[in-house]
Amino acid sequence: MDFLRNQIIAVVTGYAAAVVISVIDYNTIAKFWWLIGGAALALTIAVFFFGIQVAGTDDVGWLRLPGGMTFQPSELTKICFIITFSKHISWLSENDRLHRFSSVIALTAHAAVPVLLIHLQGDDGAVLVFVCMFIIMCFAAGVQIRYFAAMSIGCAAALPLLWMWVLNDDQKNRLIALFSSDDSMLQSYGWQQYQGKVSIASGGLFGKGLFSGSRVESNIVPYQENDFIFTVAGEELGFIGCCAILLLFVLILAFTFRTSAAACNTLGRMICIGYFALLASQLIVNLGMVLGLMPVVGITLPFFSSGGSSAACLYLGAGLVQSVYMRRKNSADIKVKAKNSTTVRENLSPA
Repeated sequence: MDFLRNQIIAVVTGYAAAVVISVIDYNTIAKFWWLIGGAALALTIAVFFFGIQVAGTDDVGWLRLPGGMTFQPSELTKICFIITFSKHISWLSENDRLHRFSSVIALTAHAAVPVLLIHLQGDDGAVLVFVCMFIIMCFAAGVQIRYFAAMSIGCAAALPLLWMWVLNDDQKNRLIALFSSDDSMLQSYGWQQYQGKVSIASGGLFGKGLFSGSRVESNIVPYQENDFIFTVAGEELGFIGCCAILLLFVLILAFTFRTSAAACNTLGRMICIGYFALLASQLIVNLGMVLGLMPVVGITLPFFSSGGSSAACLYLGAGLVQSVYMRRKNSADIKVKAKNSTTVRENLSPA
């Protein structure tokens, strides 16, 4: 019942905050980028002094709140990063500096701050999401392809160093478990994924019915309410239910992407692209984990997994997108005014 209570509180709080944020002009919100970024940085640093570890995790990334609840600052930092990084990109774009090498270095340094701090906390799942957001937002902004090519070559060359000096033994074993047929590996690092796939398969086409899954009731999949919540849907709702969930995500992503195209300025467009990247990366990685296509890295399924910090902050991001959507008509007005202005000039010009 604690999971349900905390989740309800988080959803109600996040939804209420999203409504408030949607009413405020996102341009006004972005003017306080320095305050938003500073608050996110302070909370992230606070974890090093006051952080705790919660059950089912292997990193110290939470702060204890009054009433026995906990809060994960990295989830809020994702939303703050969307705002500050969008503001950074929009400023570079408006000043025609996005193509400069120094600007690309500045963007990289901007993203490196949360990435390095959260990596030091041990939450490399969140690090992966930040990297995906950084790449997708830069690509959508129009950063030249040659920089992505250089980054790809650099990352490929750094893989041996990453394996030797960055990944710990647990992370290495999770990768090895994807390709290993050894029973000892299957019963240790590959156990959660194996049982998760069995649960999904057991649901068949229509599932066993909501709250009727025997494997769910027995908690066979470790921490199924968290990163592996999709296995619960597979067993109880079946293939049809899983497809319905994926359809919901497709609709949300489509709406977010469409809103980005209708945004009246670069800032609004990048906010939507950032939120799109956040949802898409978490969805793809989470499903990859559950289906045994990717190693377990501790990424939740958006809006479904247990976790109040994630749920509340995702609603904050949705509020930002809604703020852009509610002001999309400004873009249409600008286009109409520009068209009318062109028509007037053509009519006034001498034949």
